[in-house]
Amino acid sequence: MSSAQASASNNNYLGVSPAQRHVVNATQAQQVVDAAVQEAMSIPQPQNIAVTDPAGFLVAFHRMDSAFPASIDISMKKARTVALFNGAMTTAQWYNISQPGASLYGIQETNGGLVVFGGGVPLVVNGIFIGAVGVSGGTTDQDVQVANAGARAIGGYVSDM
Repeated sequence: MSSAQASASNNNYLGVSPAQRHVVNATQAQQVVDAAVQEAMSIPQPQNIAVTDPAGFLVAFHRMDSAFPASIDISMKKARTVALFNGAMTTAQWYNISQPGASLYGIQETNGGLVVFGGGVPLVVNGIFIGAVGVSGGTTDQDVQVANAGARAIGGYVSDM
């Protein structure tokens, strides 16, 4: 294999690495998952943890033993919801503006289903949105706590919500 072929195979012919594209890489995604699992164990509350790239595609996923099966889809949709809006808001921040009578009532029905309650946070590193983490399986506060622990593992966004 020539060096050009080796280089091309390392970056899927995009010419740049994930870091150069500002995309969460597999190592970072695993760090997010590991930190989130550790936080969930400290509560203790079994969780489902999903990490997506900025486009909302899954990079890493972990289902803890005894985590609710229904929360698998919810965790992925929380991360995807954050990603679809370029990390502009956490899923908790969507809550009030998506209630009946509010300006974005019904938005959760768009894009194949969004999640508009806490547990999805953007992964923003050095001011750049690189992906999202979604956590589901506990209370909303527990989900937010675990998601923020995951984000902190790579120096990312932390939400007070």
